[in-house]
Amino acid sequence: MSSRRWRACPECDWVSALPVLKAGESAHCPRCERVLVHRHHAPAQKVLAYALSAFIMLLLTLPFPLMSFSMAGIFQEIVLVDAAQAMFNNDWPILGLLIALTIVILPGIFLLAVLYLYGAVARRKTWPGVRLLARMLSRLKPWLMTDVFLLGVLISIGKLMNMAHVNLGLSFIAFCLYVLFLVRTVSLVDADWLWFALCHEQQPPPQAHTGATAASQGIIGCPVCGLLNEQQNHHCLRCEAHLGFHSNFRLQATWAFLLASVVLYIPANLYPMMTTVTIGGTIYSTILGGVIQLVDTGSYVLAVIIFTASFVVPIAKILVLSYLCLLAARPRPMATKRRMRLYRITEIIGRWSMIDLFVVSITVALMQAGVIMSIYPGAAAAAFAAVVILTMIAAMVFDPRLLWASADSTYEPLNEQERQPHYGL
Repeated sequence: MSSRRWRACPECDWVSALPVLKAGESAHCPRCERVLVHRHHAPAQKVLAYALSAFIMLLLTLPFPLMSFSMAGIFQEIVLVDAAQAMFNNDWPILGLLIALTIVILPGIFLLAVLYLYGAVARRKTWPGVRLLARMLSRLKPWLMTDVFLLGVLISIGKLMNMAHVNLGLSFIAFCLYVLFLVRTVSLVDADWLWFALCHEQQPPPQAHTGATAASQGIIGCPVCGLLNEQQNHHCLRCEAHLGFHSNFRLQATWAFLLASVVLYIPANLYPMMTTVTIGGTIYSTILGGVIQLVDTGSYVLAVIIFTASFVVPIAKILVLSYLCLLAARPRPMATKRRMRLYRITEIIGRWSMIDLFVVSITVALMQAGVIMSIYPGAAAAAFAAVVILTMIAAMVFDPRLLWASADSTYEPLNEQERQPHYGL
C-alpha cells in the first residue's frame, strides 16, 4: 500500500493519490479539475501571524466609533455592534443576532480556534478538543461575512452622503485591517495539512485504488478531513465527523430549501425593506424602490451593486440549483465539468446577497434623528435574509456527485498519467 495520502474528490468522488507538493503548488482532481489541496510556505507561522493580527484588530474595532453623521445640527455615531443592536431595538432580534454572528461572534470563534489549533501544531502538543475545533473550522467558513459587511459600509456611506455629512470613525481602519487579515487567514488554512499535523494519516481501506469512484469501491471520503473510510462506518476514523447521509435524501432536501426560498422571495420584494419617517411623511422603500432611488440620485454604481446582489444573484442561484437538481435526478454524461463550474459559482456568490441587509442595518443605526428623519427596518429584511440563508444551505446540502452518476457507467478509464492529480501553481 502506498504511503501517499489518498483522497476521494468531494465533487465527483474520483479517488486519487496526492503527489508530494512543494510550497505554492496545488493538486487538482484529474476528473473534474477541482482543487484537492494547496500547499503554503510556512503554513503554521503565517496562519498564526494573520489570525492573531485579525483578532487584535477585532478587539480594537469594537470599542471605538465606526461611523458618524451630522445633519441639521444633529450628530450621531455608531460602533460596530450598533448595526446589530439597531435590529434588536426595532423588534427584529433574529436579524440582530444574524448580523452579530456573521461579523463578530463567528469570526471571533474562528480566529480563536485557529490560534488554538495551530498553536498546538507549533508546540507539537496534543491539546484537548482539537478534533472538535478542527471539524468546526470548515463549517464556519461560509458564515464569515466581514468582507460583505465592509462593502455594505461603503455602500451606506455612498447613500447617506446625499442627505447628511458622513465621517469615518477611529475604528474604521482597524475594521478594514480586521477584514483583510481574516480573509487572508481563511485562505491560508489548509485542512489537509492541518489534519495530518494534528492526527497524522491512517492507511486507506485495502480495496481502495485510484482511477475509479469511491462509491464503486465501497468506500467514502470524509467531508471534513478527507480520509478514506469504509462505507459502513458512520463516523470518520480520524476526525470522528459524521460521514453523511444518502444522496437522494440530500437532493430532496435541496429542493425543499429552494422551494422555501422561492416562497419567501415574494414577500421579500413586495414588502418594504426600509421605512423612512420625515417631517413630510412616511416613505416605504422596497428593494426595487431603493435601487430606483439610487438611480434618481445619480448613484449608478451603487444601484448596479444592489440590483445585482438583491435581484440577479438570488434568482440566478435558485435557477442554477434547480437546473442542477433536475440534472441530478436524471443525470447525463455530457458537459459535466461545465455543470461543476456552475455549482462552484453558486457556492461563491450566494453570501454576497447579504449586502442589502447590512446596508439596512447600518442606515437604521445611523439615521435615528428624531423629528427630522428616522429610518426603520421593514418586514422584507427578514424575508430576504431568510432567502439568502436558505439558498446558501441548499448549495451546501446539494450533492454534486449525483451529477456524475450516469458518467460513472460511461466514463472511459484513465491511463496511468491521467490518473494522477494535476499540478498547479
